[in-house]
Amino acid sequence: MDNKASALRTGGCDCGAVRYQVKSKLRGVIACHCVQCRKPSGHYSAATAAPPPALQLLEVRALMWYRASPAAARGFCGTCDSTLFWRPATGARISE
Repeated sequence: MDNKASALRTGGCDCGAVRYQVKSKLRGVIACHCVQCRKPSGHYSAATAAPPPALQLLEVRALMWYRASPAAARGFCGTCDSTLFWRPATGARISE
């Protein structure tokens, strides 16, 4: 078995109010330069993706979702404003 495919990855926001883990093979990292990806940081976004069932939310006390466009929503921490997730309105993936 490929160790990368079964590796557990964890993450979260800066203040700890949102924590998650992903146990899945991740897509290769892509760099997106679209306007919607540049707005949260002022720069391009580098992200990977996993199927939504592979994402387990461990702490969600400040998780907020913002409908950034008709095509996507962005998940962020309502306390420290860390950008966390991107999910399309249709499709089977969530990006981080």
